[in-house]
Amino acid sequence: QVQLVESGGGLVQPGGSLRLSCAASGRIFSIGVMGWYRQAPGKQRELVATITRGGNTSYADSVKGRFSISRNNAKNTEYLQMSSLKPEDSAVYYCYATGSLSGSTWSGYWGQGTQVTVSS
Repeated sequence: QVQLVESGGGLVQPGGSLRLSCAASGRIFSIGVMGWYRQAPGKQRELVATITRGGNTSYADSVKGRFSISRNNAKNTEYLQMSSLKPEDSAVYYCYATGSLSGSTWSGYWGQGTQVTVSS
């Protein structure tokens, strides 16, 4: 199986920045699309950003222009640079990745989540 470990969450003031990291490890043949989701208390989990292995990105309208997703394929790691943070960005952020152990069958994997709190 593939294991995803997030890091970089914390408490910041509005307007501040944070950089989240997610490292994939385990018995991996290939990692495909990766992304970040977030979930605030009482709300559904929502997609924040995705990035393909080739570097094509997609963002939720609410974070476009403020967040930037990137990845290092050699390290099987993705990043989420968050700037101009707002209180409404507060949530548990989850790393997501598709992975294959054979190159033919693909599965989705989730990290345990890292808390991001934006408060003055």
